[in-house]
Amino acid sequence: MTSMTASESTTARRRGLTLIAIALGASGLAWGGWHWIQGRHQQNTDNAYVAGNVVQITPQVGGTVVSIQADDTDFVKAGQVLVKLDAADASVALEQAEAQLAQTVREVRTLFANNSTLQAQVQLREADLSRSQTELARAQEDSQRRAPLVSSGAVGKEEFQHAQAQANAAKSAVMAAQSAVNAAKEQLSASQTQTEGTNVAQHPSVQRAAAKVREAHLALQRVELLAPTDGYIAKRGVQLGQRVQAGAPLMTLVALNQLWVDANFKESQLQSLRIGQPAEMEADVYGTKVVYHGKVVGLGAGTGAAFALLPAQNATGNWIKVVQRVPVRIAMDAKDLAEHPLRVGLSMDVSIDTEDQSGKTLADAPRTSPAAVTTVYESQQRAADQRVERIIAANLGRKTP
Repeated sequence: MTSMTASESTTARRRGLTLIAIALGASGLAWGGWHWIQGRHQQNTDNAYVAGNVVQITPQVGGTVVSIQADDTDFVKAGQVLVKLDAADASVALEQAEAQLAQTVREVRTLFANNSTLQAQVQLREADLSRSQTELARAQEDSQRRAPLVSSGAVGKEEFQHAQAQANAAKSAVMAAQSAVNAAKEQLSASQTQTEGTNVAQHPSVQRAAAKVREAHLALQRVELLAPTDGYIAKRGVQLGQRVQAGAPLMTLVALNQLWVDANFKESQLQSLRIGQPAEMEADVYGTKVVYHGKVVGLGAGTGAAFALLPAQNATGNWIKVVQRVPVRIAMDAKDLAEHPLRVGLSMDVSIDTEDQSGKTLADAPRTSPAAVTTVYESQQRAADQRVERIIAANLGRKTP
């Protein structure tokens, strides 16, 4: 009975080992098949982080903060006012610039009006010259008629001398009239050099004064700091009553609807990575329950160490090889982001399918569209132009548009 039990036990043990071996073999074959079909085309890294456009809100003009209309975690729309500065100084400067433009327009109008006046002066002097020339011709004829009659006594010597004196006076009058004509023409020419080839609105003096109005108008508009894009406020550091200078950071705006992932792959993994390859990503904040989809849009031009603040000096001292990593940018699917929002800086696990090798390792064509663009400031320039046009029109004597 004992012998039978031992035999059965040995047989059972052999069967168990056989089953384990079969299971291990099947698992090995399954893994090998998976690796051959799919696994060998996967490149993975957990050294990946969410990145996005982090916009610093900075004033374009200095001033005192009188209103803060957005705080940390607030969502803002493009064009929304975030901070207001005291506008008193900018308003006074704009009023001065507008007054100067109005005065300049009237002064230039006077220049154009003087042209007509000086043209009339030239015509008047030319008429005086013509009259003087006629008087000279008459006086010379009288003198010439009397000259042969003096010897015969038909005309007295005194009368002849009087005729000669009149001719000489007429000649002097002609010379004076000619000088007056030349002077009038010079004045007209000097005035025309300031007005020829242009009109009142396009005159350089008016344009210079108009530029001052635009500058002052923009300075007044810029006391309101606008959000250049949709996003969420972070790192608000500005306070009421604070005197800020142009360029000083006041808060940060993060566009969470325009995120991407920077995945830092080892240099040994770059051989199979190509632009356009699909990627799947998992965020630690959601775990494995949420999978994000995307594609490779570019590989970095250098390793992280090459762009470090203090790059390694491998030519000095003892050297130990450290595997370098290159950032790979992965664009994220907008639908996935909308359904499961992320934050800048979150960790990601990235897996890239490298089966498709038709893409390039480096972009070989320039970008055809802006990486980012905003139109919230265009209205400020248009308003400045319209303001200038109204002032010029009002001081030209015609109705404002």
